[in-house]
Amino acid sequence: MSKYFASLQKLLPQHLLSRVVGQLAQSENPRVSATFIEQFARIYDISLAEAERKKFSDYSSFNDFFTRSLDPAARPMPDAINELASPVDGCVSQLGAITEEQLFQAKGQRYSLRGLAGSASHGFEGGDFCTIYLAPSDYHRIHLPYAGTLTETIAYPGALFSVNAVTEEYIEGLFLRNERLVCRFETSFGPMLVILVGALIVASIETVWPGPLSPYQSIQTNQHSLALERGAEIGRFLLGSTVICCFPKGAVELKKTLTVGSRVRMGEVMGDLL
Repeated sequence: MSKYFASLQKLLPQHLLSRVVGQLAQSENPRVSATFIEQFARIYDISLAEAERKKFSDYSSFNDFFTRSLDPAARPMPDAINELASPVDGCVSQLGAITEEQLFQAKGQRYSLRGLAGSASHGFEGGDFCTIYLAPSDYHRIHLPYAGTLTETIAYPGALFSVNAVTEEYIEGLFLRNERLVCRFETSFGPMLVILVGALIVASIETVWPGPLSPYQSIQTNQHSLALERGAEIGRFLLGSTVICCFPKGAVELKKTLTVGSRVRMGEVMGDLL
């Protein structure tokens, strides 16, 4: 059944479906937004205990609710300056070494970092990566794991396959095929990539800096010089997707307790500088 589910997605009008749902999700009609929010919260058992706005009625649209901000005190950054913070809430789907410029996807499948990140991919051979999947129920803002300066972004148009264990296993080169935004940062330990991968029903990938609007129509490269602190918000997803972080060789050590299937929360320690 899993293989058929993955194959079915190849036949779906992915962008059209995502845009239609996206239009409904941004509606501020109280009847539409309240229905979306209430049903979604019930299905996914969502609590607003950590949210800045504590009542479902505080949100003007489903998108406003889905990208809700956290209470400023909810997620303090790690105490030590040499610790990496998880950029998102989610589940670790893969992690490990970047060998021969390849990242592990699933069951022996690997994919090219150059194919994933283009000109932003240099400087990571022998380094480490961590792929984190965001479920629909997760907090959907993305934050910076470590202080750095944004120097380059590359927006890639692409498909919108669902990103989960099923599609990772059966869709070869999944992350190379989906829409994505590659963000390259320069830090005190060298370059760092934070890659935002779109998925089915994702109405958009948004960033805190000006840039191309999702869905991307062509490959667009932009140069930046934007300094950001650890924990600073860099963007958000409208519905669930994936973030891939890459670090250079000998720069960081990911926590040994961080394994495939581990749950992480934005702001918790995911590794240390070496």
